[in-house]
Amino acid sequence: MPKNVLILSGSPRKGGNSDLLCDQFVRGAQEAGNTVEKICLADKQIGFCRACYYCKNHAGECSVKDDMKEVLAKMLAADVLVMASPVYFYAIDAQMKAMIDRSVARWLEFKNKEFYYIMTAAEDSDDVMDCTLECFRGFAKCLSGSVEKGVIYGKGVYDKGEIKDHPAMQQAYEMSLGIK
Repeated sequence: MPKNVLILSGSPRKGGNSDLLCDQFVRGAQEAGNTVEKICLADKQIGFCRACYYCKNHAGECSVKDDMKEVLAKMLAADVLVMASPVYFYAIDAQMKAMIDRSVARWLEFKNKEFYYIMTAAEDSDDVMDCTLECFRGFAKCLSGSVEKGVIYGKGVYDKGEIKDHPAMQQAYEMSLGIK
């Protein structure tokens, strides 16, 4: 049965390394017969959470009026969430963090999502992405019934497009073919 796959690209650069991995994931997931949408968070106006908890008393409606309402609705409708970020100071980038924090408005509505994580970093060490992965996992752990399905590591890439010759490109494609 086809799934609804939502890819959240945190890359601030169109055609950046993590964004290119997202495109490979799109290709494979579509070829597997799924409905796929990619959202480039840098193209959206998503402000930071103000911890006002307006959402708590207004049925998940946020006091900040921006693009997050649309993004959140798509996240809730998805069966599969793919979260991608370049590593910034051993963590996710600001676009991804703002989106995660703003999910607080409706986080209790998330049920049984499958998660895939895509990360890229200039460093090539084995532990360079540990904190980044824990940021992703921390979000999913707060959501009822979340299941981690895969992680893609694009290590040792810095310049835009450098990922094109990296094994992670094939891994992203092949991993997404398995979504059914």
